[in-house]
Amino acid sequence: MPASSPSSRLPSIGRRTVLGAAAATAPAVLGLAGSASAAPTAPTARQKKPRKLRAGGDLGPNVIVFDPSTPGIQTKLDEIFKQQETAQFGQGRYALLFKPGTYNGLNAQLGFYTSIMGLGLSPDDTTINGDVTVDAGWFQGNATQNFWRSAENLALVPVNGTNRWAVAQAAPFRRMHVRGGLNLAPDGYGWASGGYIADSRIDGQVGPYSQQQWYTRDSTVGGWTNAVWNMVFSGVEGAPATGFPNPPYTTLDTTPVSREKPFLYLDGADYKVFLPEKRTNARGVTWGSGTPRGTSVPLTQFYVARPGDSADTLNQALGQGLHLLLTPGIYHVDKPLQVDRANTVVLGLGYATIVPDNGATALKVADVDGVRLAGFLIDAGTVNSATLLEVGPEGASADHSANPTTVQDVFVRVGGAGAGKATTCIVVNSRNTIIDHTWIWRADHGEGVGWDVNRCDYGLVVNGADVLATGLFVEHFNKYDVQWFGERGRTIFFQNEKAYDAPDQAAIQNGSTKGYAAYRVGDGVTTHEAWGMGSYCYYNVNPGIVQHHGFAAPNTPGVRFHGLSVVSLSGNGQYECVINDTGSPTSGTNTVPSTVVSYP
Repeated sequence: MPASSPSSRLPSIGRRTVLGAAAATAPAVLGLAGSASAAPTAPTARQKKPRKLRAGGDLGPNVIVFDPSTPGIQTKLDEIFKQQETAQFGQGRYALLFKPGTYNGLNAQLGFYTSIMGLGLSPDDTTINGDVTVDAGWFQGNATQNFWRSAENLALVPVNGTNRWAVAQAAPFRRMHVRGGLNLAPDGYGWASGGYIADSRIDGQVGPYSQQQWYTRDSTVGGWTNAVWNMVFSGVEGAPATGFPNPPYTTLDTTPVSREKPFLYLDGADYKVFLPEKRTNARGVTWGSGTPRGTSVPLTQFYVARPGDSADTLNQALGQGLHLLLTPGIYHVDKPLQVDRANTVVLGLGYATIVPDNGATALKVADVDGVRLAGFLIDAGTVNSATLLEVGPEGASADHSANPTTVQDVFVRVGGAGAGKATTCIVVNSRNTIIDHTWIWRADHGEGVGWDVNRCDYGLVVNGADVLATGLFVEHFNKYDVQWFGERGRTIFFQNEKAYDAPDQAAIQNGSTKGYAAYRVGDGVTTHEAWGMGSYCYYNVNPGIVQHHGFAAPNTPGVRFHGLSVVSLSGNGQYECVINDTGSPTSGTNTVPSTVVSYP
């Protein structure tokens, strides 16, 4: 996450001990009546069958369901926030669900691994006369580490007219209606480094202020006030016109292809999951004028997983034709979760986290239509995994243009919560995949961090053709952060930092090239296009390191870039060029971007 000066990097935050049920190392398994028992050593017959859950039913101990008559809502919100405010690498996971209705006088402050969601079909079904707040008091006003939290499917009427959402990476603001303004910076306008908005309507003005970059997709805004380095819009009504690099706005009138994230909702007394339909040349929100377009799946078709469920149990559920709902907690798997059936949904609540043990891949998807992966975190294990997530097997070639696989709010982490290793985080082999908001992060702080301690050479590798990435955040990998070998790939918004901790120039030497590009398009690719791309360096272990360029691509008319920037953060390392051998070097210690408007 970028910081505008070395002073914004405060001491690392180690693992926190989080009190309460959420912190249990081996979470209890709760029955439908809500009574706790020890996690079984083998799945019971009840666990192997789909669970039918009704309103007020049990989605696990860390899914808290409110209705307007629930007593003590603010007290419960404050209790969870107190546990999670500073628990950057703790084990607590929470989903706060609000049934349709009106809630008055609330301020839901969100800490780490906390998601707040309405349970209506439209955001306007669930109105909070109050705020959903993210601020940075825990970190002395610096919001650059406000990760892993989310808001979804709510209408807000902010108390003072403007809601504060001061976040960094992995903190989506989806399907929200703010009947007022939205402030994306911390109180006092300290450092901020985000972020992502989709399918949302902000009636008033959005003020990013100190936010260094931001991506907004398929939304409506009442205005946008300023920009720092890289602000990107696609399909946004009310967005400012392209002005890159001054102001640094990159604006596309529509999003080429999009399909919104699945979400849990209440249909009368029954829980269902809504699956929004695919849109082409999308613009504006999907809701607000009648029933949204898509399909509903009853929860009786989901296996409602609990921490402690084994990979065998989860794979058995998938093999029986069930979808997966991962309730909040940490799931250790000793083999990949294998998604082989078309149209399967794997949906996480409250930052459910999958940790592969013994070098396994966490999850693999077959070369099938319409899989939806959404709302969970993958944490690398202590034994090196060749990959952490594979979308399609090697050589996948089926055409999925009519019904693509989507990867949405799926975040991958190597180190930080403890030692972890992988060779490549995400490999996309399936054609037409949509990657809609991911943060792929080799940790630069926390536990288990060091050049060879949390080693991971590559963040994202795309081999499939016709893949689209909307909102791509990839940081700190030992070699290439992104490598793209598939034809006709497109990326709308990219944010990157090179690895901070390279010990010397030799450690990043790439043949005759100084350093590995943040985003590389393979030499054999003939067609590729990208918009709004930023790479930053902060070589704080050895500030004398030189990075030749942020971007590398074949010099051919079919490979095109728009709105490129590289930044040396306070002079900790330097870029010689922006893309290939084009673009001016970054200058001294001034933290001023070097830009290229279009290439070639």
